[in-house]
Amino acid sequence: MAVGTETDGSIVSPASVNGIVGIKPTVGLVSRSGIVPISASQDTAGPMARTVREAAILLSVLSGVDAEDAATTDARHGQIDYTRTLDAKGLRGARLGIARKSFGFNADVDKLMEDCIGHMRREGAEIIDPVELPPDSKIGEQEQEVLLYEFKAGLNNYLKRRGRKETLADLIEFNQRESSREMPYFKQELFEQAQKKGPLTETAYLNARAECLRLTRTDGIDAAVAKHRLDALVAPTSCLAWLTDWINGDTANGGCSTPPAVAGYPHITVPAGFVHGLPAGISFFGLAWSEPTLLRIAYGFEQTTKARREPQLLATAKM
Repeated sequence: MAVGTETDGSIVSPASVNGIVGIKPTVGLVSRSGIVPISASQDTAGPMARTVREAAILLSVLSGVDAEDAATTDARHGQIDYTRTLDAKGLRGARLGIARKSFGFNADVDKLMEDCIGHMRREGAEIIDPVELPPDSKIGEQEQEVLLYEFKAGLNNYLKRRGRKETLADLIEFNQRESSREMPYFKQELFEQAQKKGPLTETAYLNARAECLRLTRTDGIDAAVAKHRLDALVAPTSCLAWLTDWINGDTANGGCSTPPAVAGYPHITVPAGFVHGLPAGISFFGLAWSEPTLLRIAYGFEQTTKARREPQLLATAKM
């Protein structure tokens, strides 16, 4: 087991490309105390494990109220043993909406997802297809604005609470002074953009955050769940593993992490199979505090597909 942290995709995406289970909980289910912040509205810790049961065990340990993290004091939950929500027949009767906007980045991944959808239908799930969500292109600009504001405020507060005199401005100056060592390949554009932002009381921040909530909650996940009476939304988790390119940067080209991440809602990825020898994950996400329902569905999928395989050290991907 491991504990990951996510702002938008950093638990579910590596879990997917490594063929393991990842749970990005509802923001507030797990304390963020001690975690270097990016976004107060999106950051959370969560389990990464081989199986849904192991991830549920770790989530049971991690969850709880922490006086140092205000988000957890508002959480509508108690101390739950999440393993009690697991059901090998968890797909039976589940209403699952297919978020088609997250398909289309890889034809072979799409084919694997179609096989998974057919399997879930045969196991008794009701499939509603398609289910519409606002496009990520509309969410992305507003999300970026929120993250820049919250990163500056959060990091400066993090350093202050730990008795440090440095601020984000000091880190930028240090990186510039030591650029040959600190930034031989990648620069600090996001640091510099964040430093230009003002306090979290500025209208630009408040408007961007309100728009994020409208697109991902009111007109997004909330609307889809209510309209179709869904237990969860389903999509491919991420693109396949990619090579790190130190010149041109990452080439990740697909995924479904943004709506639940920006909404602060739970998201679980489970191994779905392999494409050219590379693992691919399938995602289940839904309303705030719906972890018990998502775990039941994810466990039902896992137990009836047995898609995960022990990792191998291959010389190259299969073609």
